[in-house]
Amino acid sequence: MISYYLMTDKGDRGNNEDNVGMYRMGQEYCFALADGLGGHGKGEVASQIAVEQAVKTFAQIGKASGECLAEAFQSGQNEILEMQRRDRTAGDMKTTLVLLLVGEELIRWGHIGDSRLYYFENGRLVGRTMDHSVPQMLVAAGEIKEKQIRRHPDRNRLLRVMGVDWEEPRYQMAEPIKSTSGQAFLLCSDGFWEWIEEKKMTACLKKASTPQMWLESMAEIVRRQGRGQNMDNYSAVGVWIS
Repeated sequence: MISYYLMTDKGDRGNNEDNVGMYRMGQEYCFALADGLGGHGKGEVASQIAVEQAVKTFAQIGKASGECLAEAFQSGQNEILEMQRRDRTAGDMKTTLVLLLVGEELIRWGHIGDSRLYYFENGRLVGRTMDHSVPQMLVAAGEIKEKQIRRHPDRNRLLRVMGVDWEEPRYQMAEPIKSTSGQAFLLCSDGFWEWIEEKKMTACLKKASTPQMWLESMAEIVRRQGRGQNMDNYSAVGVWIS
């Protein structure tokens, strides 16, 4: 059985450039989260396009396949670039995107940018996506520690996003895993994960009885830690397999 909850909040900003979405086809699901960036207030347009195209692609293909995952990223990229060509004020708009496809047997995910997917099994953190950012690159090079990403001065410098021409795909797809009871997934924008550490995510997961309770308890920590810090938009999607 699949249970889930989606949330998004503008934080201390004037508008919300994050977008979340989901779609169900029978016993297969698509979950999407995007964090838009760019001038002239077009960040929310880019993130909306990315989420809508992902959902549309899944609805058309109707299967949580690797082909569907790749096409979801590519169709969003194509639509954003087309919008940039049609609208001069949209030339700077870009977005991150993280997708989770839950099939009857296999689970797949992919991402671009610094919106993350965390994967838990039986209340234990198994892993997360690696940001396409300068600080993550510095971690890989051994120059800073993982925990220093959250407060790094270059944290918002992204190396890969949608809305920039690419000769080859810049998104990253994980190897599929089998769907089993006890799995939990968290998709979240940087405005969310910057204010809550992984230990707290896990502690909230162990105490929660539903994905909604899990996300709301984490969001409470996010708001408390980010109070008075000109908080960015923050969004999250929680998905449980039981």
